[in-house]
Amino acid sequence: MSIRSLKPNGLWNHFADLNAVPRPSKKEERVIEFMMNFGKELGLETTKDSIGNVIIKKPGSLGMEDKKTVILQSHLDMVHQKNGDTTFDFDSQGISMRVKGDWVDADGTTLGADNGIGVATIMATLSAKDIAHPPLEALFTIDEETGMTGAKEMDGSLFSGEILLNLDTEDDDELSIGCAGGIDTNTSYTCEGITTPNNYSFIQIDIKGLLGGHSGMDIDSGRGNANKWMSRILWNISKKSTVLIGSFDGGGLRNAIPREAKSIIAIPSVELKNVQAEIERQAKVLHSEYKSIEPNLLITFAAVESMPEVISEKDSNKIVNTLCCVHNGVFRMSPDIAGLVETSSSLARVLIENNEFITQSLQRSSVESTKDEIAMTIRCSFESMGCNVIQTGDYPGWQPNPNSDILTIMEQLYKDMFNEDPQVKACHAGLECGILGTHLPNADMISFGPNIRAAHSPDEKVQISSVQKFWNFYLETLKKIPLK
Repeated sequence: MSIRSLKPNGLWNHFADLNAVPRPSKKEERVIEFMMNFGKELGLETTKDSIGNVIIKKPGSLGMEDKKTVILQSHLDMVHQKNGDTTFDFDSQGISMRVKGDWVDADGTTLGADNGIGVATIMATLSAKDIAHPPLEALFTIDEETGMTGAKEMDGSLFSGEILLNLDTEDDDELSIGCAGGIDTNTSYTCEGITTPNNYSFIQIDIKGLLGGHSGMDIDSGRGNANKWMSRILWNISKKSTVLIGSFDGGGLRNAIPREAKSIIAIPSVELKNVQAEIERQAKVLHSEYKSIEPNLLITFAAVESMPEVISEKDSNKIVNTLCCVHNGVFRMSPDIAGLVETSSSLARVLIENNEFITQSLQRSSVESTKDEIAMTIRCSFESMGCNVIQTGDYPGWQPNPNSDILTIMEQLYKDMFNEDPQVKACHAGLECGILGTHLPNADMISFGPNIRAAHSPDEKVQISSVQKFWNFYLETLKKIPLK
């Protein structure tokens, strides 16, 4: 079965068209042009603001002209992640999609359902002639995944909408009314390089097969972080032998839990067997600890050619100790909302090459004071070893409003349509609503969407039946928008 034959047909066809356009964060020129052409070809008022967000406006359908104007919002960019053995150029290739039972996924890469399904939903609404809807202001933001630049720099004066529907939630029984804010911590350190001593051997250690996932939504799932695990292995080796780091390459994107890491270390040749035995022992320990969560974990090692220069023992130890002690995972659960992660940090990227040690991590919290606390904790960990620390990309959370009018409407509608209560939640992901609210202070906001699993990883997939459910609920929501 092809993607374009799925129902609702308009939504899936627009998703296929969108996924043919490369759209990495901070490189959205092609998808911006694509959306501008889309709106203009429909004869709709289409503009681009100074930062690159695309705005398309459509009058209300017959009989709904006097309804409140609704802002429909999704982001154009997608996370670009691929498996280590997948050959793919995100800058030039469209996503290769597959239908597998009730799910759509991609062949070894992220799918872009986050937030492509939301974008395609809005496109299907704008292009349709038979959908009942109030006056619409479609906002397609850029650079959500790597800094929310589009939301931060948007021009609120371009909008008159009183209700904002954000289509970027990943469970079809949830209505999201709050989210976490975040801040990026980037560190750098110039290491002491030394000539590799005589009688040293080199080993490459690889960690692969972890689930990875979204560093907000999945941070409390207990999944492994390849950077932390590699650091743990190196620390245990260092208790038995001198370890000189040659390289370390772990993780990828700032908002994805690292699935893979590899490191090359130099050790005294006389310690080779002991070190190999320790790596095997650590692999068995990790397999035992995480067998129910990370069934595809693969830890391997092999002898590799020598490198002329490595990092000194002093700096190698400082790096490993710092990586081991830096906080990763849930920092605090919400005391007010059951099951909600309030504050967390994810060590997303570690890179050591050419005597430079670089890390990227992302701290999230729905409470500004504890966001500051976790940011301080991470900063202090790296500054203690002498790293240069830059914290940037700070964005606010979205304070839940349980008395929201649109929540009341959609909560009752969900009960009527599906004979069950929706899950009204705040989430730990960095939805744009917190930032959008600073530009649209009078907008009543809510976020919802279909079932998407493993976002930000090559295992990302979206459920076909759930998209149909979401679409029907979305259409009925548009009909229920109240009068001005």
